[in-house]
Amino acid sequence: MNKPKIVILGAGYGGIMTSKSLEKLLKSGEADVTLINKHEYHYLSTQLHKTGVGTAADRQIAMSIPELINPSKTHFVKAAVSSVDINTQEVHLEGGESISYDYLLIALGFEVETYGTPGIKENAFEIRSFRTSKAIYHQINKQLNLYKQDQDPSRLTFVVAGGGFTGVEMLGELADGLPNLCKEHNVPFEKVKIVAIEAAPSVIPFFPKQSIQYTTEVLEKLNVELITGKKILECTPEKVVLENNIEVRTRTLIWSCGVKGNTIVHNWGLPIVRGKIAVEADLRVKNMKNVFSIGDCSIFMKDEKNALAPTAQVALQQAPVCAKNIVAALRGESLTAFEYHHKGSVASIGLKAGVGKVGNVRLSGLIGAFMKLVIEARYLFNLGGPALIIKQHFGVNREPLKVTAKQ
Repeated sequence: MNKPKIVILGAGYGGIMTSKSLEKLLKSGEADVTLINKHEYHYLSTQLHKTGVGTAADRQIAMSIPELINPSKTHFVKAAVSSVDINTQEVHLEGGESISYDYLLIALGFEVETYGTPGIKENAFEIRSFRTSKAIYHQINKQLNLYKQDQDPSRLTFVVAGGGFTGVEMLGELADGLPNLCKEHNVPFEKVKIVAIEAAPSVIPFFPKQSIQYTTEVLEKLNVELITGKKILECTPEKVVLENNIEVRTRTLIWSCGVKGNTIVHNWGLPIVRGKIAVEADLRVKNMKNVFSIGDCSIFMKDEKNALAPTAQVALQQAPVCAKNIVAALRGESLTAFEYHHKGSVASIGLKAGVGKVGNVRLSGLIGAFMKLVIEARYLFNLGGPALIIKQHFGVNREPLKVTAKQ
């Protein structure tokens, strides 16, 4: 009798943690597990701002998947998925190979939402993946070099669009990391301009007033120019055009204005709601018994009107429940409904400041920055135990990863 085949698409937070949970839950020889991912590394998406400014070693952010999984329990395939045939239960890979499954988990993450703004797709830089964040780092270095040749001030103007957590973290990292990069390139840091653009009246508009005020004050102390209440109308290679005829001359716009589900899943015959895969309470795709979906490419309704936000925290809570339900399904047992428990949100603003809320406690300053580090350490512990925490902080390979494409 053939063993059931479990195939996981995507090794982001949801995919990698589901595979780790399956390694613990499955009995020896009970099923074959295959994890498919486009790259050989799993990256910390909540730390990509550090890659963008080069303030962390590549391997601190992008970790080798073969080193994270148990190869005797999980088979890793480095490949890009082209399509899934639900009828024949096959995953088709770019290059022509097909992998059959009995149980499928789709955890393919997100794409950047540009809202149709002209020029964003062609000219802006995205904090979407390790590779796109590395492209930001290369762009910064390129502009510092070119500035020495033509003294064009637009090369030293770095604009971040979007004042949510990701944008704020990018702004803080730029303020922290650019002085060192300027020193390396022999460019005066005082000539650098860091600009934040947010369409809402303030940065982190979804947070309490005290947190908004604190974040605004920290950014202003870091000499970040805040432009709020203005939408971006267009982006060209040389400038950003805003409402009210405002123009910001820049060669580097970093786009951080929202995400949408991975559109690759739209042609697979799956139920799509608001651009994402619709799932039941037990994380199975609606009307399907053996296909599951978690993370940013799926939509989980917490009530009739509202869906859970696309965050790492949601994916990390879904993963162990999904693993448990996949095992229950193949054993013919009853499945468990997923319940989300919000544990708070924290953003760093550079190395020495942070802002957030855990329960009813508002965090700011060094405590906020420290809490962000604690959250990251906790994830590394769940992923690989104390050994991984020690390795990532003290024994990480400092050789840069060779990535060239902006994808």
